[in-house]
Amino acid sequence: MKPFAELLERLLFAPGRNTKISLLRAYFSARPDPERGYALAAIAGALDFPGAKAAALKQLAMANVDAELFDLSYDFVGDLAETIALIWPAQGDDPPALPEVIERLRAAPRPAIPALIEGWLNRSDPSTRLALVKLLTGGLRVGASLRLAKLALAEMGGVEVHEIEEVWHGLAPPYEDLFAWLEGRAARPAAGAAPVFRPVMLAHPIEPEDMGRIDWREFRAEQKYDGIRVQIVAGPQGRRLYSRAAEDISAAFPEILEAAAFDAVLDGELLVMREGRIAPFGDLQQRLNRKSASPALRAGFPAGIMLYDLLFEAGEDLRPLPFDARRARLEAWFARARPARMQLSPLIPFASAEELAALREGAREAESEGLMLKRGDAPYLAGRPKGLWWKWKRAPLSLDAVLMYAQRGHGKRSSFYSDYTFGVWSEAGELVPVAKAYSGYSDEELNFIDRWIRNHTTNRFGPVREVEKTLVFELGFDGAQTSTRHKSGVALRFPRVLRLRLDKPASEADRLESVRRLIR
Repeated sequence: MKPFAELLERLLFAPGRNTKISLLRAYFSARPDPERGYALAAIAGALDFPGAKAAALKQLAMANVDAELFDLSYDFVGDLAETIALIWPAQGDDPPALPEVIERLRAAPRPAIPALIEGWLNRSDPSTRLALVKLLTGGLRVGASLRLAKLALAEMGGVEVHEIEEVWHGLAPPYEDLFAWLEGRAARPAAGAAPVFRPVMLAHPIEPEDMGRIDWREFRAEQKYDGIRVQIVAGPQGRRLYSRAAEDISAAFPEILEAAAFDAVLDGELLVMREGRIAPFGDLQQRLNRKSASPALRAGFPAGIMLYDLLFEAGEDLRPLPFDARRARLEAWFARARPARMQLSPLIPFASAEELAALREGAREAESEGLMLKRGDAPYLAGRPKGLWWKWKRAPLSLDAVLMYAQRGHGKRSSFYSDYTFGVWSEAGELVPVAKAYSGYSDEELNFIDRWIRNHTTNRFGPVREVEKTLVFELGFDGAQTSTRHKSGVALRFPRVLRLRLDKPASEADRLESVRRLIR
């Protein structure tokens, strides 16, 4: 576990993306099988230990230390793994190896798991205990995503990352066949029985300096719908629905798979659709991050796909074709196949940059996020090649809200109050929460806010502090939606801090009726 613990610690404090990729590459190159494969599985979220969930670990810790001391420590630290690592009474220097932990947990009966974990914690130093608890609970939170790990593997093997993406769903931990290929000891592994995911093509956001350099006559325009990007793969090997990050989300949307009675790979936007109309993103959120969908959920929030592109048809790879040719093939295929639960994203005619700007300004009324602009001669390329696809999102909305509650962050921010709940004034003159935000401020602003929160706390609820209702923030957000989870009945979409409003008294913050008028 020690090398894995050192990797996590270095990743946590690594200053940037490239440094994290270098650290991952060095680890994967230096560590043996199956250790490195299990580390990759941990980063990928592909490990699950039913007998070692957070609640069980907390109970184990509280059985070994004073319960009140644990609660006070957890409140101060704000992170379960770090609290257990620091407060655990034993101190060892003979930690288990990573493969030992995973393989023994898999084989152990559930009643024996707490004693196993207790023994490992006793044998470990605090740094290794931290890595062990993070591994068991599946919450690494060190800023290392599966995407970064795949980029590190691609550098290690001298291959393109899309080559790894296209075999990933046929692999299983500890990925020894993957490492054998990357090190030149074996052929590239087959994709297996699973339908293959193809890395998606992404757009660059338009910046003001781009506007004058782009010849808009070469581009085609579509609405940028407010859902999640997906790829549906159907054919002789089966049917799968993937997110843009290659996560298999098929089980949560069985009605999409039922409608995929064809042999093709399609790119599109997953949405909730009722009688052909697109529902707000809040409705789609009811379906996301679920392992299954009940009949009632499917009936209440019916899923569909707005189709953008046709990547394969009957095994033929269409990605090298220009967009205009692929679009013609997509329209012809759609006319023949007429797939249920799917619509064809319409192309929007325009004659000038001024017309485009007007379309973008009207995006909110059209219930879209803005515009997608695609060169007519562009092939479908993995990644984000500049100059071929652009996204021009509608301008964000903003309002002034009052800080109500604060909670400690995670990882680098576990010592700071960095997660905030904001409210606006109701008709009754009461502050009611409408948003949670934890981004958009600088390190200097975070230091100021953290000190302010500590000095203006009025109540505590575990790791959460209630504060004096006097500090105003300007929030940016993409829209408002109804919410049963908020007392206000409203929640903001993608809220983030734009700036502190030290010049504004809390009484002048926005009103709930103003927010309700923004609901679509």
